[in-house]
Amino acid sequence: MTNLQADSRIPVTVLTGFLGAGKTTLLNHVLTANHGEKIAVIVNEFGEVGIDNQLVVGADEEIFEMNNGCICCTVRGDLIRILAQLMEAKLGKGKRKADFDRVLIETTGLADPAPVAQTFFVDPEIAENFQLDAIVTVVDAKHADQHLDEGHEAQEQVAFADILLLNKTDLVSEAELQKLEKRLHTMNSAAKLYRTQQSQIDIKQILGIGAFDLDKKLEIDPGFLEEEDHDHDDDVTSVFFRELRPLDLNKVEQFLNEWLIDHGVDTFRYKGVLNIKGVKKRVVFQGIHMLFSSYPDRDWKSNEVPSSEFVVIGRNLDEEWFRKRFAECVAS
Repeated sequence: MTNLQADSRIPVTVLTGFLGAGKTTLLNHVLTANHGEKIAVIVNEFGEVGIDNQLVVGADEEIFEMNNGCICCTVRGDLIRILAQLMEAKLGKGKRKADFDRVLIETTGLADPAPVAQTFFVDPEIAENFQLDAIVTVVDAKHADQHLDEGHEAQEQVAFADILLLNKTDLVSEAELQKLEKRLHTMNSAAKLYRTQQSQIDIKQILGIGAFDLDKKLEIDPGFLEEEDHDHDDDVTSVFFRELRPLDLNKVEQFLNEWLIDHGVDTFRYKGVLNIKGVKKRVVFQGIHMLFSSYPDRDWKSNEVPSSEFVVIGRNLDEEWFRKRFAECVAS
């Protein structure tokens, strides 16, 4: 991997894609790959309380969270502030020194990447110190058509990408893949497209590639650098759960079955960590619509209080129903 020549600024890669496409999996893949670079990570989540920081591997000291808002609107000022703090830390001017070679930003699945990209051109200090290397959009091959039909966020993420990762290709047929690739190419013919499973890709194809071209973006959208409000679907909300008491696995499974039958279609994304009675390891749980998985992850650390925390993001969520049913999962 080589950094762009004649540019001493810190390269930044933006990872975007609709809820559940595989962004955190891709982030973990990058952080554990053998590339020899030190990476600072910024994670933006839609809900008030973050979960992704618990699912990112090896990033206990280098991850920066921005919650309770979308990076492209309400917390965009936080992005500028964190980037400025990172630069001060790298130069030894901050409260603590930080040594990193590049920055990865994982946006919420409801983010429009255009306003995020604007940050690196409209703010003078950020433009002087950071260079936007590429916008990488992860696309869920199984649910892409549904998301592209229903949500403008998914459309914007595809249209503004420099790299498209067509992920979860093992869940659909070759004919479906070819049809989807044609649709994506129609929406964005300039982006390079790679097929992936579990977001696995050669790191050299997404980092240090100098793919973001401001002039080309301005040709597509002459008003790209103009400030404008970004609106989200008001029907999309999030519900966060936390429970210190251990959960009963059988009750959790019953809760899930009822949940998916009644709310699966409108549930875009759910993810978290569960404390199951009788299980020494924490259980990671995540899914999208009707597809979900759970697995024992690691032992609880000595400085951790075992607890269950997870977030649900979807449309027209019945928060009272969710909270009532979740409370019933506590072990006797």
